[in-house]
Amino acid sequence: MSAFQRIEDFLRQRRLAMAGVSRNGRDFSRMLFREFLKRGYDMVPVHPVAAEIEGRPCARSLREITPPVEGVLLLTPARLTWSLVEECAAAGIPRVWMYRAVGRGAVDEQAVAFCEQRGIAVVPGYCPWMFFEGASLLHRVHASLLKLTGAYPR
Repeated sequence: MSAFQRIEDFLRQRRLAMAGVSRNGRDFSRMLFREFLKRGYDMVPVHPVAAEIEGRPCARSLREITPPVEGVLLLTPARLTWSLVEECAAAGIPRVWMYRAVGRGAVDEQAVAFCEQRGIAVVPGYCPWMFFEGASLLHRVHASLLKLTGAYPR
């Protein structure tokens, strides 16, 4: 499956978790979380100490989510990604998106290899907002720049 097909497959799922969503309502992760909700996704915030985010109860870990999710979006530092993908494997979560807009983001190459070895469909990088229909100008420009540089997923 190509990178673009994995992205499309991930976004077709309706029940997703987001690890690394901030308690700060103005943080980018919260804006992205709200966008998923607005688009009809059944989102589960994962946070080690918050009780709820955007009115939704938080899971403290990926393993405690019930019913299970179809994928998890990681907006965490890359140093946490390895342990989170191990949790995904243990919880039977079949899809992982490691968020990255610039820099390293949540992408960890060893964790990507782990996912591939375990049959977990992995999206190593990119911002989901670029792939939403009707995305804002900023996100369309970001996607266009990636296309111009050859870095857009195929």
